[in-house]
Amino acid sequence: MLQLTRPSTSTAAPKLVSLEESYEQCRQITAEYSKTFYMGTLLMSEAKRRAIWAIYVWCRRTDELVDGPQAKFTTESTLDHWESQLETLFAGHPMADVDVAMVDTLDRFKLDIQPFRDMIAGQRMDLHRSRYDTFEELKLYCYRVAGTVGLMSTTVMGMDVGVNAAPWRRDNPVVPPIKEAVALGIANQLTNILRDVGEDARRDRIYLPLEDLALFDYTEEDLLQGVIDDRWRALMRFQIQRAFKYYQEAENGISRLHPDARWPVWSALMLYRKILNVIVENDYDVFNRRAFVPKTRKLLCLPQALIRARVS
Repeated sequence: MLQLTRPSTSTAAPKLVSLEESYEQCRQITAEYSKTFYMGTLLMSEAKRRAIWAIYVWCRRTDELVDGPQAKFTTESTLDHWESQLETLFAGHPMADVDVAMVDTLDRFKLDIQPFRDMIAGQRMDLHRSRYDTFEELKLYCYRVAGTVGLMSTTVMGMDVGVNAAPWRRDNPVVPPIKEAVALGIANQLTNILRDVGEDARRDRIYLPLEDLALFDYTEEDLLQGVIDDRWRALMRFQIQRAFKYYQEAENGISRLHPDARWPVWSALMLYRKILNVIVENDYDVFNRRAFVPKTRKLLCLPQALIRARVS
């Protein structure tokens, strides 16, 4: 799926698909690779969900540079070139079929380039690091690869301009939920890390902070061998509670989003958080069992999310 276009000596623009075809490609990719996330986007208005699909595909392509089938060929120069192509996109010039939708999204929603650059910086961390000593180091990584997605998405979701409509609140500025958007991205990434511990270990990657392992007297060797005992369960409970705190922080900003964005954001938050519940149900076995939320449970979550969206 990833196509990293190389500079061409030709001055002619590449022949690309139509705008509708490009958005449809983005929709299909999102639906195939992130079913839970895709379900949440279907609750958005058409313009917003199409924009989110385009952003998702760009983020996925970026992630695949260091985590995809061709990752062994990725170097700093590869990421330099990808960042150069990002600037080309922001200048309004698509290089690949899915870029057509991305350029349109950038034009419609006036996104800031910095979160996109920060995400590429996160991939640079993955290129050189397979361990994190402290949570502060891991938190920076989580911001770059996922908190940035929260920033991108919040711009698309929009603000509730009527939140301070009451006469006694009109002088209060509407504060965008930037901190909360970043918190949701970090919560999602921590959830990914906990779900994928076994998969990452098979690639000799450990994202759990080494200081946390030491706190529970659990070693790198234990993790690489998939040891599940009381130490591991205690360590995982600690990690899950940390992720829950970030989800809680994220909840506080949803009421400031545009009303048509609250239901999908609540749905996405609640659906993704349930992955942590499944990990607990699986007795913290993330080495041999992949935690996923069954479709029936996902559907049951939607009415709950709607209620939260209307009362918050």
